[in-house]
Amino acid sequence: MNLARAADELMAHALALPEAWEDHPWGERVAKVGKKVFLFCGKQHGQVETLSFSVKLPRSGVAALDRAECEPTGYGLGKSGWVTAQYQRGDAPPLELVKAWIDESFRAVAPKTLVKRLDGPAAAPAKKAGARKKKTSTVRANRVAKKATRARPRRG
Repeated sequence: MNLARAADELMAHALALPEAWEDHPWGERVAKVGKKVFLFCGKQHGQVETLSFSVKLPRSGVAALDRAECEPTGYGLGKSGWVTAQYQRGDAPPLELVKAWIDESFRAVAPKTLVKRLDGPAAAPAKKAGARKKKTSTVRANRVAKKATRARPRRG
């Protein structure tokens, strides 16, 4: 796959996320959610076709930096968990891995309500069966114990 098509596929994946939109600040192609960037998709440099992108990876950033094509993002963003990957003509970017990175970056910058929408209702933690029952029985036991203490005759 050529790198221009790979870039288009990755941007399409990013723009399919809830309320994501494309912008072009500083001459770069970026994906944003609200006013926050979660994917920088770089520029073409000179005659050599390159694919360069940056994502925020708070969970998998250390592992990503172990890869030869990755480095901390410049302009001080690397200190905040941003990672830049660069591929040259002839390279085969691991698209599924990069899409997972885009998802992680989106989750890192998007409002929690949008992340919940992305996860859907199935991702909400299930309530433990019997949790309410246990609480109710504890409350009842405390009430019974209080009544029993009140009902005891005083010795005196």
